[in-house]
Amino acid sequence: MCGICGIITSGQHGNSQTLKKMNDELLHRGPDDSGYYEIKSDQYYIGLGHRRLSIIDLSTGHQPMTNENGTVHIVFNGEIYNFHELRNGLIKKGHFFSTNSDTETILHAYEEYGESCVELFRGMFAFAIWDNNRKKLFLARDRFGVKPLFYFYDNDSFVFASEIKSILSFPGYKASLREESLPKYIFYRYMPAPFTMFDGIIKLMPGTIAVWSEGNFVESRYYTPEDHKVPVKGILHDNPIKSFLSLLNESVKIRMISDVPFGAFLSGGLDSSAIVALMSRHSELPVKTFTIAFSENTYSEASYADIIAEMFKTEHSVFTVTPDHLMNALPQLVRFRDAPISEPADIPIYMLSTHAAKSVKMILSGEGSDEMLGGYPKHKYEKLGSFYRYIPELFRHSMIEPFVKILPYNFYRWKTAVINLGISDPDERFVRWFGAFTKKEVNQLLGIHMMDSNKKEIQFSSDEMNTTLRRLLFFDQTSWLPDNLLERGDRMTMAASIEGRMPFMDHKLSEYVSSLPDNYRVRGMKSKWILKEAMRGILPDDIINRPKVGFRVPVNEWFKGPMRDFLYDHLTGTNSLIKKLYSIEKVLELLNEHTSGRQNHEKILWCLLNLEMWCREYKVL
Repeated sequence: MCGICGIITSGQHGNSQTLKKMNDELLHRGPDDSGYYEIKSDQYYIGLGHRRLSIIDLSTGHQPMTNENGTVHIVFNGEIYNFHELRNGLIKKGHFFSTNSDTETILHAYEEYGESCVELFRGMFAFAIWDNNRKKLFLARDRFGVKPLFYFYDNDSFVFASEIKSILSFPGYKASLREESLPKYIFYRYMPAPFTMFDGIIKLMPGTIAVWSEGNFVESRYYTPEDHKVPVKGILHDNPIKSFLSLLNESVKIRMISDVPFGAFLSGGLDSSAIVALMSRHSELPVKTFTIAFSENTYSEASYADIIAEMFKTEHSVFTVTPDHLMNALPQLVRFRDAPISEPADIPIYMLSTHAAKSVKMILSGEGSDEMLGGYPKHKYEKLGSFYRYIPELFRHSMIEPFVKILPYNFYRWKTAVINLGISDPDERFVRWFGAFTKKEVNQLLGIHMMDSNKKEIQFSSDEMNTTLRRLLFFDQTSWLPDNLLERGDRMTMAASIEGRMPFMDHKLSEYVSSLPDNYRVRGMKSKWILKEAMRGILPDDIINRPKVGFRVPVNEWFKGPMRDFLYDHLTGTNSLIKKLYSIEKVLELLNEHTSGRQNHEKILWCLLNLEMWCREYKVL
């Protein structure tokens, strides 16, 4: 796991000092080693930078790495889990290896197969290859976007990096807010790709390659999640539950390849418990497990994690998060994220990563299971939508929805379901399931019409002839997952200088599940059906059958109590930067309703609080 950066420029900003400064911004991603490759001429400057967190091939994995004749150079962030298999095939084709690293395998695969080499890789990756003979820069990002890559270019320069902060240190770029990002951020609660909150800085999309050559930059997508396809009906020729478990077990096993100590995040939920159970099959030593707890018992799953830790005899550790942790950490984590912290869960994940880093350098987690297997309540409720929308719109809006909105917070899932199922446009509805506001409410908050209700917001809309479940999962896999959860997972673990691996994010596993009928994921009102059936007899039924809780932080209570003054000060105080962007009357209404307990507005209040923190950190207003 590493941080990468690079510059190609004919302008005045290309030099060793600039490259080093960019690379230094990525120190937390790779505290073990650093390296540089540079070409200087009268016409241009090319520089590649690398920070290394050593996980595999500790002694000979230094980067940037080059081929035998020094014509191709690579900087790489990630892990290729099938590199031994690929390496053996490349050796048979006459390639010579001088290291035991997966980085060198990518280099030789590029020499052999060109840009199509990415289709061979099973793993998480973002890399840049400078091909000196062809005078081109080749960039690639893994299929689901586990590893990040950002870029900026103008007439003189092309700059890329694993994190935005590295690009911000390039003298040719001046940080400013991308105006169109503001309503999108409030609508989604995160910034959907390819844009960022910064004007001119772009995310390379998941499953995408790009080539810069002689000032021209071209992107092309090499992978799209299989759920964009209409399912093919046919006879199943295997035992799906057995096949699924075999693929998941293999996915866990190959992600345990490491030359350093590793462990797992264990929440006590089904996903992380399944990962720990399968890890225990392949580890001679007790698996190290790490759990977050809250003093508010209704939010803590630590007792369930204790059950799994005892069952599989793990070396277990628990870290308790308090409101002070959150308030103290927010400015620092906004800096690590280079964006507003879209989910309160970022903070405990960072705290847990910092705790885990005392004894391990790599962890496995259950991230991605819900988006691949249909694990959220919305995946069950969506099937009720067509029936609900048969009710006349006037009756729904004037009678049902106002009544539901005043129900106590304990009914929050039903409140969410009723409000969202009433949205007829699937593009808006899919976003709104995890969002805080509708497009109309965003416009009311900002006081101006910034969101077009007729404009499609989803970047890669699935075939409208596809099933509702697959269309929803496709949105999850191409927007919610890479632009929110995976960004969180990458930044919060790398901020603590540890690597996170996610077995459910294996593309072979995902493709197999997508080949099955929908009811292997959501059956009736049961979510993640195939995972639950696969784990019967391996995990206790109490873990398998318990309702999904999710990784919830008690922000609702904290905003009413220990964080109340903190919240009011940042959103309405004299030093607030963003209060000029929105209707202060609307925000005061939200604050008063929340702190009085009449309504729960934690999502939008968290969204605005972190927008304020981000603006203060980067001085973009």
